[in-house]
Amino acid sequence: MKTLTLAQIYELQGLKSDALEIYKEILKRDPKNHEAKVAIRRLSGIRRRFGGVNGPMKQFFVEMDSDAEFAEFERWLSKL
Repeated sequence: MKTLTLAQIYELQGLKSDALEIYKEILKRDPKNHEAKVAIRRLSGIRRRFGGVNGPMKQFFVEMDSDAEFAEFERWLSKL
């Protein structure tokens, strides 16, 4: 089940688009949910500015678990 807690965890991990989708689902289930409304407003601005997410690199970032993978991700970031 997608909850405010899960959305907040995603947001803290930098997975803003994923968090936003959860907040939207919560708002559909509970249209009066103030926390979801505030989060959607906050994250919608971020999403507009950073719409072109590299999906494969995002997944790599979420799953990386070694120093070598971290270094590879760091090299990719430095090219931006």
